[in-house]
Amino acid sequence: MNENQYISIDPGILRGKPCITGTRISVELILELLSLGYSINDILDDYPQLTQKQIFAVLDFARERIHVALP
Repeated sequence: MNENQYISIDPGILRGKPCITGTRISVELILELLSLGYSINDILDDYPQLTQKQIFAVLDFARERIHVALP
């Protein structure tokens, strides 16, 4: 799996859930918002500290996890 500079896993932050580096915003939250119909621009408006690159990194992280998990 490729290292993703925008995603980190730290047992001391959100019990080790993958988060956007330097935040307590989880990959899970971003994926949930997208699945609920939020656009990337909606998320960036709600979380102005984030960048489009970070949102795309969340999607890439999820893609990598699914790719690794499939036989």
